[in-house]
Amino acid sequence: MSGAKCTRLSGALVKQVLESVDSVLFDCDGVIWRGDQVIPGAPQVINLLKENGKKVFFVTNNSSKTRKMYADKMSTLGFDVKEDEVFGTAYCCAMYLKTVCKLAGKVYLLGSNAMREELEAVGIQQTGVGPDHIFGKQADWATVPLDPEVKAVVVGFDEHFSYMKLNRALQYLTQPGCLFVGTNRDTRLPLEGGKSVPGRGCLLQAVETAAQCQAQTVGKPNHFMFDCVASQFGVDPDRCLMVGDRLDTDILLGSNCGLKTLLTLTGVSTVADAEAHQKSGSVERQGMVPDYYVESIADLLPALQG
Repeated sequence: MSGAKCTRLSGALVKQVLESVDSVLFDCDGVIWRGDQVIPGAPQVINLLKENGKKVFFVTNNSSKTRKMYADKMSTLGFDVKEDEVFGTAYCCAMYLKTVCKLAGKVYLLGSNAMREELEAVGIQQTGVGPDHIFGKQADWATVPLDPEVKAVVVGFDEHFSYMKLNRALQYLTQPGCLFVGTNRDTRLPLEGGKSVPGRGCLLQAVETAAQCQAQTVGKPNHFMFDCVASQFGVDPDRCLMVGDRLDTDILLGSNCGLKTLLTLTGVSTVADAEAHQKSGSVERQGMVPDYYVESIADLLPALQG
Protein backbone atom coordinates (compact mmCIF):
# COMPACT_ATOMS: atom_id res chain seq x y z
CA MET A 1 0.00 0.00 0.00
CA SER A 2 1.31 3.45 -0.89
CA GLY A 3 3.00 5.35 1.94
CA ALA A 4 2.63 8.72 0.20
CA LYS A 5 -0.04 11.14 1.37
CA CYS A 6 -2.71 12.63 -0.89
CA THR A 7 -2.65 9.65 -3.27
CA ARG A 8 -5.45 9.18 -5.80
CA LEU A 9 -7.38 6.08 -4.77
CA SER A 10 -7.98 3.97 -7.87
CA GLY A 11 -7.48 0.53 -9.40
CA ALA A 12 -6.12 -2.26 -7.20
CA LEU A 13 -5.32 0.22 -4.41
CA VAL A 14 -9.05 0.63 -3.65
CA LYS A 15 -9.38 -3.04 -2.75
CA GLN A 16 -6.17 -2.96 -0.70
CA VAL A 17 -7.40 -0.01 1.36
CA LEU A 18 -10.85 -1.53 1.92
CA GLU A 19 -9.31 -4.83 3.00
CA SER A 20 -7.19 -2.97 5.56
CA VAL A 21 -10.22 -1.60 7.45
CA ASP A 22 -13.16 -3.03 9.37
CA SER A 23 -15.02 0.25 9.94
CA VAL A 24 -15.76 3.28 7.76
CA LEU A 25 -16.93 6.68 9.01
CA PHE A 26 -18.72 8.93 6.53
CA ASP A 27 -19.49 12.61 6.76
CA CYS A 28 -22.90 13.41 5.20
CA ASP A 29 -23.15 16.86 3.59
CA GLY A 30 -20.92 16.94 0.52
CA VAL A 31 -20.10 13.22 0.78
CA ILE A 32 -23.27 11.14 0.49
CA TRP A 33 -25.56 14.05 -0.41
CA ARG A 34 -25.63 17.77 -1.13
CA GLY A 35 -28.64 19.36 0.56
CA ASP A 36 -31.45 16.98 -0.43
CA GLN A 37 -29.69 15.65 -3.55
CA VAL A 38 -28.06 12.24 -3.12
CA ILE A 39 -24.54 11.83 -4.54
CA PRO A 40 -24.93 9.35 -7.44
CA GLY A 41 -23.79 5.87 -6.37
CA ALA A 42 -23.53 6.74 -2.66
CA PRO A 43 -26.36 4.46 -1.45
CA GLN A 44 -24.89 1.51 -3.35
CA VAL A 45 -21.43 2.13 -1.81
CA ILE A 46 -22.81 2.24 1.74
CA ASN A 47 -25.02 -0.81 1.27
CA LEU A 48 -22.26 -2.87 -0.40
CA LEU A 49 -19.78 -2.00 2.34
CA LYS A 50 -22.22 -3.43 4.85
CA GLU A 51 -22.85 -6.50 2.69
CA ASN A 52 -19.06 -6.99 2.67
CA GLY A 53 -19.03 -7.08 6.48
CA LYS A 54 -17.84 -3.53 7.16
CA LYS A 55 -19.21 -1.48 10.04
CA VAL A 56 -20.46 1.85 8.66
CA PHE A 57 -21.16 4.99 10.68
CA PHE A 58 -22.16 8.54 9.85
CA VAL A 59 -20.57 11.50 11.67
CA THR A 60 -21.98 14.93 10.90
CA ASN A 61 -21.43 18.39 12.38
CA ASN A 62 -25.00 19.35 11.45
CA SER A 63 -27.00 19.81 14.66
CA SER A 64 -30.36 20.55 13.03
CA LYS A 65 -31.55 16.93 13.06
CA THR A 66 -31.88 14.13 15.61
CA ARG A 67 -30.38 10.71 14.91
CA LYS A 68 -33.83 9.41 13.99
CA MET A 69 -34.42 12.29 11.55
CA TYR A 70 -31.10 11.50 9.85
CA ALA A 71 -31.84 7.78 9.68
CA ASP A 72 -35.27 8.49 8.18
CA LYS A 73 -33.74 10.82 5.55
CA MET A 74 -31.11 8.22 4.66
CA SER A 75 -33.67 5.44 4.33
CA THR A 76 -35.76 7.64 2.00
CA LEU A 77 -32.67 8.20 -0.18
CA GLY A 78 -31.96 4.46 -0.42
CA PHE A 79 -29.36 3.95 2.32
CA ASP A 80 -29.46 0.88 4.57
CA VAL A 81 -28.95 2.57 7.94
CA LYS A 82 -29.93 2.19 11.60
CA GLU A 83 -30.47 5.09 13.98
CA ASP A 84 -27.63 4.05 16.29
CA GLU A 85 -25.15 4.26 13.39
CA VAL A 86 -25.71 8.03 13.11
CA PHE A 87 -23.64 10.42 15.24
CA GLY A 88 -24.67 14.06 14.82
CA THR A 89 -23.50 16.95 16.97
CA ALA A 90 -26.94 17.28 18.58
CA TYR A 91 -26.57 13.75 20.01
CA CYS A 92 -22.82 14.02 20.74
CA CYS A 93 -23.31 17.33 22.54
CA ALA A 94 -25.91 15.74 24.81
CA MET A 95 -23.56 12.80 25.49
CA TYR A 96 -20.67 15.16 26.22
CA LEU A 97 -22.68 17.13 28.78
CA LYS A 98 -23.95 13.94 30.42
CA THR A 99 -20.84 11.72 30.42
CA VAL A 100 -17.88 14.13 30.45
CA CYS A 101 -19.26 17.25 32.15
CA LYS A 102 -21.73 15.29 34.31
CA LEU A 103 -23.93 18.38 34.14
CA ALA A 104 -26.20 18.92 37.12
CA GLY A 105 -28.54 21.63 35.93
CA LYS A 106 -30.22 23.08 32.87
CA VAL A 107 -28.79 24.27 29.56
CA TYR A 108 -29.36 27.66 27.94
CA LEU A 109 -29.66 26.44 24.37
CA LEU A 110 -29.02 28.48 21.25
CA GLY A 111 -30.13 25.62 19.08
CA SER A 112 -32.88 23.69 17.39
CA ASN A 113 -35.74 21.48 18.51
CA ALA A 114 -33.57 18.53 17.44
CA MET A 115 -30.95 19.55 19.99
CA ARG A 116 -33.65 19.98 22.63
CA GLU A 117 -34.91 16.44 21.92
CA GLU A 118 -31.43 14.90 22.15
CA LEU A 119 -30.73 16.74 25.43
CA GLU A 120 -34.05 15.68 26.94
CA ALA A 121 -33.45 12.09 25.80
CA VAL A 122 -30.47 11.91 28.20
CA GLY A 123 -32.33 13.73 31.00
CA ILE A 124 -31.04 17.29 30.48
CA GLN A 125 -33.58 20.11 30.54
CA GLN A 126 -33.11 23.28 28.50
CA THR A 127 -34.40 26.79 28.07
CA GLY A 128 -33.95 29.11 25.10
CA VAL A 129 -35.33 27.34 22.01
CA GLY A 130 -37.43 29.69 19.86
CA PRO A 131 -37.45 33.48 19.34
CA ASP A 132 -36.23 35.91 22.01
CA HIS A 133 -37.36 39.40 21.03
CA ILE A 134 -35.68 42.59 22.12
CA PHE A 135 -37.36 44.71 24.79
CA GLY A 136 -36.70 47.80 26.88
CA LYS A 137 -33.47 49.80 26.84
CA GLN A 138 -29.79 48.90 27.12
CA ALA A 139 -29.87 49.11 30.90
CA ASP A 140 -32.63 46.48 30.89
CA TRP A 141 -30.65 44.13 28.64
CA ALA A 142 -27.83 43.77 31.19
CA THR A 143 -30.35 42.64 33.83
CA VAL A 144 -32.48 40.21 31.80
CA PRO A 145 -34.16 37.52 33.92
CA LEU A 146 -31.97 34.40 34.14
CA ASP A 147 -32.95 30.86 35.13
CA PRO A 148 -30.88 30.06 38.25
CA GLU A 149 -30.83 26.36 37.30
CA VAL A 150 -28.88 26.99 34.07
CA LYS A 151 -25.32 25.69 34.42
CA ALA A 152 -24.23 25.60 30.76
CA VAL A 153 -24.60 27.58 27.53
CA VAL A 154 -24.74 25.42 24.40
CA VAL A 155 -24.51 26.87 20.88
CA GLY A 156 -25.59 24.95 17.76
CA PHE A 157 -27.81 25.77 14.79
CA ASP A 158 -30.39 28.38 15.81
CA GLU A 159 -32.58 29.89 13.10
CA HIS A 160 -33.88 32.36 15.72
CA PHE A 161 -30.41 33.65 16.68
CA SER A 162 -30.73 37.31 17.69
CA TYR A 163 -29.10 40.13 19.60
CA MET A 164 -31.18 39.31 22.68
CA LYS A 165 -30.11 35.65 22.57
CA LEU A 166 -26.49 36.74 22.25
CA ASN A 167 -26.98 39.04 25.21
CA ARG A 168 -28.66 36.38 27.32
CA ALA A 169 -25.85 33.90 26.57
CA LEU A 170 -23.34 36.55 27.69
CA GLN A 171 -25.21 37.12 30.96
CA TYR A 172 -25.27 33.37 31.73
CA LEU A 173 -21.58 33.02 30.92
CA THR A 174 -20.69 35.72 33.44
CA GLN A 175 -22.13 33.46 36.16
CA PRO A 176 -19.44 31.52 38.08
CA GLY A 177 -18.94 27.95 36.87
CA CYS A 178 -21.19 28.21 33.80
CA LEU A 179 -19.99 25.77 31.11
CA PHE A 180 -19.68 26.85 27.48
CA VAL A 181 -20.10 24.21 24.77
CA GLY A 182 -20.45 24.49 20.99
CA THR A 183 -21.43 21.84 18.48
CA ASN A 184 -18.79 22.78 15.87
CA ARG A 185 -16.86 25.57 14.17
CA ASP A 186 -17.93 25.08 10.54
CA THR A 187 -18.37 28.61 9.15
CA ARG A 188 -20.13 27.66 5.90
CA LEU A 189 -22.60 24.95 4.92
CA PRO A 190 -22.39 23.85 1.25
CA LEU A 191 -25.59 23.48 -0.76
CA GLU A 192 -26.44 22.33 -4.28
CA GLY A 193 -25.12 24.31 -7.24
CA GLY A 194 -22.06 25.67 -5.44
CA LYS A 195 -24.15 27.81 -3.08
CA SER A 196 -23.59 28.03 0.67
CA VAL A 197 -25.10 29.50 3.85
CA PRO A 198 -23.48 30.55 7.14
CA GLY A 199 -22.56 27.65 9.40
CA ARG A 200 -22.95 27.14 13.14
CA GLY A 201 -19.41 28.35 13.73
CA CYS A 202 -20.50 31.90 12.87
CA LEU A 203 -22.98 31.90 15.75
CA LEU A 204 -20.45 30.34 18.12
CA GLN A 205 -17.84 32.97 17.27
CA ALA A 206 -20.37 35.72 17.99
CA VAL A 207 -21.03 34.33 21.49
CA GLU A 208 -17.30 33.79 22.13
CA THR A 209 -16.60 37.39 21.11
CA ALA A 210 -19.30 38.76 23.40
CA ALA A 211 -18.37 36.55 26.36
CA GLN A 212 -14.61 36.90 25.79
CA CYS A 213 -14.08 33.20 26.37
CA GLN A 214 -13.75 30.12 24.18
CA ALA A 215 -16.21 27.25 24.00
CA GLN A 216 -15.35 23.57 24.09
CA THR A 217 -16.57 22.07 20.82
CA VAL A 218 -17.66 18.43 20.47
CA GLY A 219 -17.95 18.13 16.68
CA LYS A 220 -15.25 17.32 14.14
CA PRO A 221 -12.26 17.68 14.33
CA ASN A 222 -12.55 17.13 18.10
CA HIS A 223 -11.76 13.50 18.92
CA PHE A 224 -14.86 13.25 21.17
CA MET A 225 -17.02 12.49 18.15
CA PHE A 226 -14.88 9.45 17.29
CA ASP A 227 -14.77 8.47 20.97
CA CYS A 228 -18.59 8.32 20.96
CA VAL A 229 -18.53 5.83 18.08
CA ALA A 230 -15.57 3.81 19.35
CA SER A 231 -16.89 3.43 22.90
CA GLN A 232 -20.27 2.14 21.72
CA PHE A 233 -19.10 -0.13 18.88
CA GLY A 234 -15.52 -1.10 19.75
CA VAL A 235 -13.99 0.55 16.68
CA ASP A 236 -10.23 -0.02 16.28
CA PRO A 237 -8.64 3.24 15.01
CA ASP A 238 -5.91 1.29 13.20
CA ARG A 239 -8.56 -0.43 11.07
CA CYS A 240 -10.88 2.51 10.45
CA LEU A 241 -11.26 4.85 7.46
CA MET A 242 -12.65 8.40 7.71
CA VAL A 243 -14.31 9.67 4.51
CA GLY A 244 -15.14 13.36 4.18
CA ASP A 245 -15.15 16.44 1.97
CA ARG A 246 -13.58 18.96 4.37
CA LEU A 247 -9.91 18.99 5.27
CA ASP A 248 -10.34 21.13 8.39
CA THR A 249 -13.01 18.92 9.98
CA ASP A 250 -13.28 15.42 8.47
CA ILE A 251 -9.66 14.79 7.52
CA LEU A 252 -8.32 16.52 10.63
CA LEU A 253 -10.60 14.36 12.79
CA GLY A 254 -9.14 11.27 11.14
CA SER A 255 -5.59 12.52 11.70
CA ASN A 256 -6.32 13.45 15.32
CA CYS A 257 -7.64 9.93 15.99
CA GLY A 258 -5.09 7.90 14.02
CA LEU A 259 -7.51 6.83 11.27
CA LYS A 260 -6.86 6.37 7.56
CA THR A 261 -8.35 9.30 5.67
CA LEU A 262 -10.10 9.70 2.30
CA LEU A 263 -11.08 13.05 0.77
CA THR A 264 -13.97 13.07 -1.68
CA LEU A 265 -14.15 16.00 -4.11
CA THR A 266 -17.96 16.31 -4.16
CA GLY A 267 -18.04 18.93 -1.39
CA VAL A 268 -15.92 21.76 -0.02
CA SER A 269 -12.19 21.00 -0.22
CA THR A 270 -10.02 20.40 -3.29
CA VAL A 271 -6.83 18.51 -4.07
CA ALA A 272 -5.10 21.90 -4.47
CA ASP A 273 -6.14 22.77 -0.91
CA ALA A 274 -4.64 19.50 0.35
CA GLU A 275 -1.42 19.97 -1.61
CA ALA A 276 -1.06 23.51 -0.23
CA HIS A 277 -1.22 22.09 3.32
CA GLN A 278 1.25 19.35 2.37
CA LYS A 279 3.79 21.84 0.98
CA SER A 280 3.32 24.42 3.74
CA GLY A 281 6.02 23.05 6.03
CA SER A 282 3.57 23.50 8.92
CA VAL A 283 3.29 20.48 11.23
CA GLU A 284 -0.22 21.56 12.24
CA ARG A 285 -1.39 21.74 8.61
CA GLN A 286 -0.10 18.22 7.82
CA GLY A 287 -3.09 16.90 9.79
CA MET A 288 -5.33 18.27 7.03
CA VAL A 289 -3.59 16.26 4.30
CA PRO A 290 -5.60 13.11 3.46
CA ASP A 291 -4.00 9.73 2.82
CA TYR A 292 -6.14 9.33 -0.32
CA TYR A 293 -8.65 11.18 -2.48
CA VAL A 294 -11.40 10.27 -4.96
CA GLU A 295 -13.62 12.31 -7.26
CA SER A 296 -16.66 10.75 -5.57
CA ILE A 297 -17.26 7.85 -3.22
CA ALA A 298 -18.87 6.18 -6.24
CA ASP A 299 -15.24 5.51 -7.30
CA LEU A 300 -15.27 2.72 -4.69
CA LEU A 301 -18.07 0.84 -6.49
CA PRO A 302 -15.98 -1.28 -8.92
CA ALA A 303 -13.92 -2.76 -6.05
CA LEU A 304 -17.06 -3.49 -4.03
CA GLN A 305 -18.91 -5.05 -6.95
CA GLY A 306 -15.97 -7.16 -8.06
